Amino acid sequence: MDELVAATKNESGTLIYEWYFNDENTVCNIYERFADSEAAMTHLGSFGNFADRFLTTVTPTRLTVFGNPDAAVKEILAGFSPVYLRFEAGFAR
Repeated sequence: MDELVAATKNESGTLIYEWYFNDENTVCNIYERFADSEAAMTHLGSFGNFADRFLTTVTPTRLTVFGNPDAAVKEILAGFSPVYLRFEAGFAR
């Protein structure tokens, strides 16, 4: 986790990258927000350096993608069977 956070901190298009755990450390949610699909692709490329270790340590159970990523991002994420939720209304401060 610390290595991933450190590597991701250098990605200019990554706006948010946060790890959350329950009290028992049995559930982890990783919240990531990117400026655009290009930034997401940069992150996914960097993640490739950690993917094997990550996937032997963590068992992903769900991937929810908020927004409208491009086809290249969707292709890379397809193996995780993501749920895509498109933006309809609201704002962020």
